[in-house]
Amino acid sequence: MRERPPEPTDATDASTPTVRGTPRQGVASATLGFFVGFAGVVCYGPVASEFEGAMGLSGLLLGLLVAAPQLTGSLLRIPFGAWVEDVGAKKPFLVLLGLSIVGMGGLSALLLTAYPDGLTMAHYPIVFFFGALSGCGIATFSVGSTQTSYWYPSEKQGTVLAAFGGLGNTSPGLFTLALPVALAALGLTGAYLAWFAFLIVGTVAYASSAVDAPYFQFVKRGVDEREARRRAEACGQELFPGGDAMASIRGAASIPRTWVLVALFFTSFGGFLALTTWLPSYWQAVHGVDVRTAGALTAVAFTLLAAVIRVPGGIVSDRLGGEPTAIASFGAIVLATLVLVVTREFAVAVAATILLGAGMGVASAAVFQLVPTYVPDAVGGASGLVGGIGAFGGFTIPPILGLFVDLQGTPGYATGFVVFLVLGVVSICLSSGLYRTRSALVSVDSSAPTDD
Repeated sequence: MRERPPEPTDATDASTPTVRGTPRQGVASATLGFFVGFAGVVCYGPVASEFEGAMGLSGLLLGLLVAAPQLTGSLLRIPFGAWVEDVGAKKPFLVLLGLSIVGMGGLSALLLTAYPDGLTMAHYPIVFFFGALSGCGIATFSVGSTQTSYWYPSEKQGTVLAAFGGLGNTSPGLFTLALPVALAALGLTGAYLAWFAFLIVGTVAYASSAVDAPYFQFVKRGVDEREARRRAEACGQELFPGGDAMASIRGAASIPRTWVLVALFFTSFGGFLALTTWLPSYWQAVHGVDVRTAGALTAVAFTLLAAVIRVPGGIVSDRLGGEPTAIASFGAIVLATLVLVVTREFAVAVAATILLGAGMGVASAAVFQLVPTYVPDAVGGASGLVGGIGAFGGFTIPPILGLFVDLQGTPGYATGFVVFLVLGVVSICLSSGLYRTRSALVSVDSSAPTDD
């Protein structure tokens, strides 16, 4: 039950509506929270060999352990992205980051008491569980993207969403570089204790700086929803919740274009997650580099690049349109993967990987630039579906790549990139379909009756 509204204040009674914070502060705080939580993608990956040696894990169990944070983070994107429609972004953010703190704290406590000699296969379920909890912060992507959409007008969606997603997405790459260094300096337990402290500090920083969009601020002050919308419009807010959380999900799911965007994000962002975990093995098997070099190549030439380039990718999407930008970026993915399939030259492979990372980063920005355009009445539900189901590419693609290795041996690491080639071609076709029907969508929206 909603608490009794507070007594009226000058802020709620004034003829000129006032809100706390600014659009820039809104997107900056969302980006900070996402950066803190999204690092959980690589909770186990960079130091997987430590757990493998201590517990004697098979390849399957190790793969499941490494994937645990991503699975949890993806599944929770859908309900938490839609929950923003009801309460704004701050509360869902804090719940997800709080769960991550519990997971990392539990893992640190386990390592303090059991690692190295006492950590055995019997601890696998609890290690998996704590990894899953630590990955809850990954789901802040859909929360933050919805929050950002409510703060900014439609013509700036691509730029600000790309800034949010691009800067926040840098944390896995940075942690991939930092965790092995922390392991050498502090040991496994010390490295996770440092991560635990980082989560606490980052969550406190987010809580102190976060500001919900104007509509939610007015509602929390006890303002009637209709009046809150009027005041928020006067403050420049253009997008508003379309209903409760489940209604938002159902509304988004009922729109065919939502599933086109899901498919596109499966290739771009799901592919990004998949290759973040797969590329180190490719570099070691095909090009014979050591583990640290393979991790550095993955982080610098792919993961960080794909994250940072989302910012200019969003700007381009705003200026040229999301659909043309998506077509071009998926074309880059097709070209890059074709080169990776056929080449065994190290320098050429590095160049192709850079092109692949750029293509996936720009494509991800373009797809989310299109979400408010095609699903304006259920942005939260659509963000959850696109971000959550689309991210499942990170879980379903690696096993397929593994089949190529099982069938072909070492050459399979290269020929497996044909999977991304096929996905890229399909994505070009889907993006072209959106582009061809865009004018019809605009015509329908402009002819729709509006309330006086």
